[in-house]
Amino acid sequence: MSEKEFEHLKIDWPTKVNDQGEVLREGTVDGNYAVIAINRPDRLNALTEQTVSEISRALRMMEIDGSVRAVVLRGTKDFTKKPAFSAGADLAAAFSPGLKPNVSWHMALAMRIRHREYDELEQFSKPLIAAVDGFALGGGCELVLCCDLVIVSDRSKLGLPEVQRGIFPANGGVTRMAERIGTNRALQMAMTGEPIDGQTAVDWGLANWIAPAGEEFEKLVHEKAKWFGEAATTALFVIKKCVKFGTRNVQLGTIMEQMGFGINQMSFDAKEGIMAFNRKVKCPKCGGKGKFEDGTTCDVCKGRRKLKDTPHFKGM
Repeated sequence: MSEKEFEHLKIDWPTKVNDQGEVLREGTVDGNYAVIAINRPDRLNALTEQTVSEISRALRMMEIDGSVRAVVLRGTKDFTKKPAFSAGADLAAAFSPGLKPNVSWHMALAMRIRHREYDELEQFSKPLIAAVDGFALGGGCELVLCCDLVIVSDRSKLGLPEVQRGIFPANGGVTRMAERIGTNRALQMAMTGEPIDGQTAVDWGLANWIAPAGEEFEKLVHEKAKWFGEAATTALFVIKKCVKFGTRNVQLGTIMEQMGFGINQMSFDAKEGIMAFNRKVKCPKCGGKGKFEDGTTCDVCKGRRKLKDTPHFKGM
């Protein structure tokens, strides 16, 4: 599967090397993460069936790529009208060939096809971060709901405006929104169609972090993605599955934790993390002396001369 297949996306990759240190792919991302940008600026990154299908196909590529340990999903930075993650479904776009809008079961099938793509996002094995700058409406907001973590800018607007066109958010939006922010707030958003701003999204639990649009937003996105790209990916995989799916049935969720613990304990990351906890290294600031030349105590190691080492996670 080639990146050239993607007409509606722009993808930025990290550098990929083999076990011998040879560069297999020269990437542009400073970190172990990739960026998928919806690239339809003239349509405010509106979604067609092709757009959503391309996102899920790109994630399938990244799921088995060991150099990618986290993914950022966003709208293109190079907007031509207004900044947007995605303004929602492109209502001018046609359904899949063979599906007729005037046949009810055809429309149910169309939505089943769309659900497959959204489920692909929700079940992606690695950390998936939505970076929302501008509009995330309708299907765009439903994409956000499939992601694990959400960063918004202070000029963001998130909402489910479908009811204002006599339709409703059927890409899993009603269900996932209620699960994320609670029944009353989900009903408010879906039944009025009124969007909320970025700060309200954080306050309601729809988003995790907010930053001013521009350089500070981009810096925050990079910092969070880079952190998850260097974290213990096997543990993150188990956490995702337990939180997203185990919470739907508490007893089943605790069994998932038991099995997940067994999987995680076999990983390099778990062994390295425990060894690093017990491993001591010389304080890098005072060189392991505990004091500086002027006799003052080191403010990093507090005179202990050694510090606990930081684990060096390798990922899956």
